[in-house]
Amino acid sequence: MKANIGLIGLAVMGENLAMNMESKGFTVAVYNRTADKVKNFVEGRAADKNIIGTYSLQELADSLEKPRKVLMMVKAGQVVDDFIEKLMEVLEPGDIIIDGGNSHYPDTIRRTEYVESKGFHFMGCGVSGGEEGALTGPSLMPGGSEEAWNHVKPILQAICAKVEDGSPCCDWVGENGAGHFVKMVHNGIEYGDMQLICEAYQLMKDGLGMTSEEMHEVFAEWNNTELDSYLIEITRDILGYKDENGETVVEYILDTAGQKGTGRWTATSALDQGVPLTLIGEAVYARCLSAMKEERVTASKRFPKTVAPFEGDKKEFIECIRKALYASKIISYAQGYILLRQAAKAYDWNLNYGGIALMWRGGCIIRSAFLGKIKEAFDKNPELENLLLDDYFAEAIEGLVPAWREVVAYAVKAGVPVPAFASALSYFDGYTTATLPANLLQAQRDYFGTHTYERIDQPRGKFFHTNWTGRGGNTSAGQYDA
Repeated sequence: MKANIGLIGLAVMGENLAMNMESKGFTVAVYNRTADKVKNFVEGRAADKNIIGTYSLQELADSLEKPRKVLMMVKAGQVVDDFIEKLMEVLEPGDIIIDGGNSHYPDTIRRTEYVESKGFHFMGCGVSGGEEGALTGPSLMPGGSEEAWNHVKPILQAICAKVEDGSPCCDWVGENGAGHFVKMVHNGIEYGDMQLICEAYQLMKDGLGMTSEEMHEVFAEWNNTELDSYLIEITRDILGYKDENGETVVEYILDTAGQKGTGRWTATSALDQGVPLTLIGEAVYARCLSAMKEERVTASKRFPKTVAPFEGDKKEFIECIRKALYASKIISYAQGYILLRQAAKAYDWNLNYGGIALMWRGGCIIRSAFLGKIKEAFDKNPELENLLLDDYFAEAIEGLVPAWREVVAYAVKAGVPVPAFASALSYFDGYTTATLPANLLQAQRDYFGTHTYERIDQPRGKFFHTNWTGRGGNTSAGQYDA
């Protein structure tokens, strides 16, 4: 019997995806460069399952039905390119190679073009949900060779997470690198969500002097509001988790955050596309700052500060923090969707923005009830430029702004760092300001570099230069950014 799909890479994600596919009725052939991993898997977890162990890529290829479908769950980078070359030696034109790792989307664009030029099909598929999601139902974001989608669709939509009405959290995203781009933005938003939650935590811990147990109760309550989400849920659990000595474990974890680079990729891509992805950028920088532990300790001694005890109604202020978190979350997703829209124009992708929200609605790390509202917004208006212009989100933000301002103002006065809360509020204020001081900025650019400017009393697209000192000429520079 031939296998329906092959899988390369038997780390925990690969193993769990293989078990997931087998549980949905598919026969899976597996391969790993370390033969012992294959043997241990097929004789252990996969014993008596429709999972075939193979010990060479040729054996893997021979075990698959045509067109062959091979899912790679290997480390991003050169390893992916190496496996592509080796697979094309044992596969036939028309066969399908799928990269399910966290590859950078420009690499996927390059690989799609290269593999297709050789007569094969290539797909880059974002996979989110961690180890548990891989086993029970992840969010999947496939892109690449569209012709291949019809062949892999039955498998991917069978193993992915489902929302309440049974809709799969997996659909075709778009050409070449679109799937991995959407996964990258997902990860960037994940950075933002986590940073916002951490800022709420620090405000309650340092500002209100709350215990982990008290915050555990708060997050439990918040998970029954608009903030209902996986990350709020696990934060609740973390704050309530105690070791065998009755100690809250989170309080003993060193405050230095790690990162794998996808948040940085999102921020860099936003700069490349000219999109103000301010909140996610601050979330990335916050992790970088956290890594400077020794310097921070030294600086804290040089600039000692004491957060003054909060004076006021704590319960009322906790509600203000919740509202500030929700408002900032709306901004983060609004910015993320602007980046998706801009990238779609740049790379000629036809992205389904409501469909992307549905893919994120279940299985993935940022899954939340809130995403259902985003899908509704884009279903109502597929050309929506900014979530803030949707009636639901506009009305929500209007009701949240007073509490949001109060929280940021308190944090600034108290010396509690809230870079994500504050940058989100600054973005909102800038986005809703008809006249910004960029007129002065353009004058400065024209003064030192003759970069020219437009005038409010003249048609757009007509440029002017002023000889500001009387010593320069009237020749202006060409139009370019500086």
